[in-house]
Amino acid sequence: MKLRQVYLSGYKSIDKAGQTIPLGDITVLLGANGSGKSNLISFFKMLNFMTEGTLKQYVGREGVTRLLYYGPKKTESIFFSLDFGTEDVRSRYEIALSYGLPDRLFIGSEKIICHGDGNGQQEYVLDGREGESGLKTDPRPVCEVLYNLLSGIRFYQFHDTSDTAKIKDRGYVDDARYLRSDGGNLAAFLKMLKEHGQFYRYYDRIIRHIRRIMPQFGDFDLTPVPGNRDYIRLNWRDSSGSDYLFDPGQISDGSLRFMALSALLLQPPDLMPAFIVLDEPELGLHPLAIRELAGLVRSASQKTQVLLATQSSSLINEFTAEDLVVLERDEERQCSLFKKLDCEILRGWLDRYSLSDLWEKNVIGGQP
Repeated sequence: MKLRQVYLSGYKSIDKAGQTIPLGDITVLLGANGSGKSNLISFFKMLNFMTEGTLKQYVGREGVTRLLYYGPKKTESIFFSLDFGTEDVRSRYEIALSYGLPDRLFIGSEKIICHGDGNGQQEYVLDGREGESGLKTDPRPVCEVLYNLLSGIRFYQFHDTSDTAKIKDRGYVDDARYLRSDGGNLAAFLKMLKEHGQFYRYYDRIIRHIRRIMPQFGDFDLTPVPGNRDYIRLNWRDSSGSDYLFDPGQISDGSLRFMALSALLLQPPDLMPAFIVLDEPELGLHPLAIRELAGLVRSASQKTQVLLATQSSSLINEFTAEDLVVLERDEERQCSLFKKLDCEILRGWLDRYSLSDLWEKNVIGGQP
């Protein structure tokens, strides 16, 4: 079961005419600052909150004015539809979020339309409660399938590697059910993989990939904190064989982010999120690490879907034109435009130039 495309209108920089965003196993969002990449990523965050029945919490935190295209005076509702399914069965989830006083969004309509499987077209209207989606509580099998898919969307951004970042601090040793969005429980997650017999080979694979980028790295030392076995820290030892213990503050920011990305993208398939969203994962990475990151994304895409937003020329060269969705700001309409590349038209260009060359020459768009 996969997400095939998103249609979205009235949300942030996407106007009421709406935009269709195709989704593949790998979807690379490419565009200039202010083109709308972050807005699409925030939509997936909202979708996750809505699925869990906490839409009001998300709206309260973000603010209605910031969610509606140019505010409620210009846009009164957000509408989106998600096409999902297998090769044989396709379905669509549609929902309208309408503006109401005092400054809130309520669900005006919510339904699922199913096609295929020999049953023709079937439509299911969902009945939410207290301004929240009815998806989680609806007992019908199609709702359960869609809920499992949408609740499996996970957003990750490992940018915070400051001295006070959670990834460098001690954390609760049992906080290992899944890797958190900021990598704050990376030590506990790795300890679980290392000590779980069925998962150890994935831990070993993570270590081998880290060594390819950081040759001096030996292994993590995931022993609980002395005097308090409920807590753990991301300590490590180098490859020299010394018993000297390094702490996470003795890793470069780029290396620390690559460790978190490796754990995310090489984790066991049984633990893998259904849909991974990555915001500029190349930040602070060496060009060799960027190439390695692309390989990790391709590997993960065999088990899940990956959407990543980037401005890295090096990173887009590791993917194909079929993977790219280009974003531009339409100054006449004052909105974001999403464009899937025509690979047939680009074929002649790609015989002579790389994707980054075509981006920098503004052949494929996505420039300011």
